[in-house]
Amino acid sequence: MLDWVAVRSEFDALTQKLINPNLGPRERIKLQKRAARFTELLAFYDKLKMHETAAEDCKRSIELEPQGEMRDLYNEEMVSARAEVERLDKEIEDMLYPRDDRDERDVFLEVRSGAGGQEAALFAADLLRMYSLYALSKGWHVALVEEASTDLGGYSKVVAHITGKNVYKYLKFESGVHRVQRVPKTEGAGRIHTSTITVAVMPEADDVDITVNASDLRVDVYRSSGAGGQHVNTTDSAVRITHIPTGLVVTCQDERSQIKNKAKAMKELQTRLLQAERDKQDAEQSATRKLQIGTGDRAEKIRTYNYPQNRVTDHRVELTLKKLDIIVNSGDLDDLITPLFTWDAEQRRARGSFLDQAEL
Repeated sequence: MLDWVAVRSEFDALTQKLINPNLGPRERIKLQKRAARFTELLAFYDKLKMHETAAEDCKRSIELEPQGEMRDLYNEEMVSARAEVERLDKEIEDMLYPRDDRDERDVFLEVRSGAGGQEAALFAADLLRMYSLYALSKGWHVALVEEASTDLGGYSKVVAHITGKNVYKYLKFESGVHRVQRVPKTEGAGRIHTSTITVAVMPEADDVDITVNASDLRVDVYRSSGAGGQHVNTTDSAVRITHIPTGLVVTCQDERSQIKNKAKAMKELQTRLLQAERDKQDAEQSATRKLQIGTGDRAEKIRTYNYPQNRVTDHRVELTLKKLDIIVNSGDLDDLITPLFTWDAEQRRARGSFLDQAEL
């Protein structure tokens, strides 16, 4: 049972903090978002109390009206008020365990080959194609910003920028280790090999999320490689940015314009730095609470693709589908992703309500 007096008291404290003219833009946005949640929560609580009072008033009126038309009217009003109380109570519960406020953001999706050599690299290419087809079905746009291909047409690493409506909401569950079991194209004896791929889905950073000092950067330009026509091969349009304090390096050669490539590379750099910061916070919170909440850690094996049995298994929800060929070849991921929404709701409840969290 919520202590609503304490909730109102914390809301009052938040509004006082927001009056402070010395608040930085990042902290002000965090406080404004938290205050907005309190405002919405308290508004729903006031409505709930109003309908609870109406239900109680109708109940007392019914007791005073043993029979007659007015008793029927009071009873209808009471039933309606109680239904509204039940609805609002559920709304309040959903608000206490809010969805990720980054769900609407675009993402940088990184696929890396793990154990398995060339076979892992080939499956990395298969996964990229699968995600690209899924993006197409959602009306999203996919652009490769970085790629390291292998001789057989696979990828040791590939990064795609995916933009559209609610991209992170649907793709965030893909972060982790993907295991594939199949006979490699390079295997002549027909033996099944097991390989692994790591996928990282990073919500694109807003400018206010993280500040990068220009003095901390080294920017190099060079000629783009690969297909792209003579313009790409004869101009220094590709950009490499190194974040000196962390050693993080990002590159982009997607655009013919050096300026556009630099802008995309900077956006990816901000996103990766923000993700590193969030990963650190999540690790600290997990250690403090001594609770594993399924944060999408890349060390976790989240899914297995078994080609001989044409099955794909998601280990988080213990779901197995016997249509691996359809999923991989057409990008039909909804049957895998939809059950993860329920799983995600359970994880949010395990983390506690937003009232228990000092920051959003």
